Amino acid sequence: MSCHASEYEVPFSRVSRVWTLTAPAPFADESSCQCQAPHEKLTIAQARLGTPVDRPVRVYADGIFDLFHSGHARALMQAKTLFPNSYLLVGVCSDDLTHKFKGFTVMNEAERYEALRHCRYVDEVIRDAPWTLTPEFLEKHKIDFVAHDDIPYSSAGSDDVYKHIKEAGMFVPTQRTEGISTSDIITRIVRDYDVYARRNLQRGYTAKELNVSFINEKKYRFQNQVDKMKEKVKNVEERSKEFVNRVEEKSHDLIQKWEEKSREFIGNFLELFGPDGAWKQMFQERSSRMLQALSPKQSPVSSPTRSRSPSRSPSPTFSWLPNKTSPPSSPKAASASISSMSEGDEDEK
Repeated sequence: MSCHASEYEVPFSRVSRVWTLTAPAPFADESSCQCQAPHEKLTIAQARLGTPVDRPVRVYADGIFDLFHSGHARALMQAKTLFPNSYLLVGVCSDDLTHKFKGFTVMNEAERYEALRHCRYVDEVIRDAPWTLTPEFLEKHKIDFVAHDDIPYSSAGSDDVYKHIKEAGMFVPTQRTEGISTSDIITRIVRDYDVYARRNLQRGYTAKELNVSFINEKKYRFQNQVDKMKEKVKNVEERSKEFVNRVEEKSHDLIQKWEEKSREFIGNFLELFGPDGAWKQMFQERSSRMLQALSPKQSPVSSPTRSRSPSRSPSPTFSWLPNKTSPPSSPKAASASISSMSEGDEDEK
């Protein structure tokens, strides 16, 4: 088998891997890669063992691949990994066949071809693939097995277009990925058509490009303006909430700091002015000093060298003074009172 051996200088079994990782998969009608080895019919058991050793097992998968998504990629991954040594060819139907047997597509055939070329599991892309596989097509591309999900695919007047492939023992089933399909994606677009139309109008697409009527265009533009106002109000509310939250956080910090400072101030005050505080002791000491300064100790009443002096008697009553109201009646009475006063003085002494 020869397939760009001189260009890559690696065994054929590794060529497909090199193509997958470093370049898009080639088109079958533009590639010089031709299987020259005798194409002997293989059984699935033989293919699973990795035989024949001189060439990889050639697996074919076909489809429309419109809006290429993860479900397509997973199906191709399964087809690629069915056998230890495989070469995956992917056939893509043209627009004419697809529109005739299935319906209108979102992507044209050139876009669908390119989408398949850039899938890492694809080794070769066959453009304008037939809707029903013929023996001539299988022989031309040296196809060993066909991979597809095993749900009967009714089309082109047949209950199952892969029926003859299954009967020939060349069919290998793959599993569908639930929850994703081209029809599901198109359904989402149709369901949310107004949303996408408004978005694309806002991005600069014209109403003619979107096939939107004049009235609907004005309605969509008005709704876009309303949405902008709502977004502005929402932004203002969010900024207001952020501002309030910041104020609350700062006020909480201020209150916490104030409480800490107040507790510290009260503790210092009690330590200074409390019942056993330093201020009380200092005040008592200063008060005692002031009292000592203002009230010095009295000198002793009697000294050891002096005797106690007798207490003085009360002052004498000068009864000898003449009474202004009742003067002596005679000189004899006056002299008698004087002499009696003299005697009293002598007794006192």
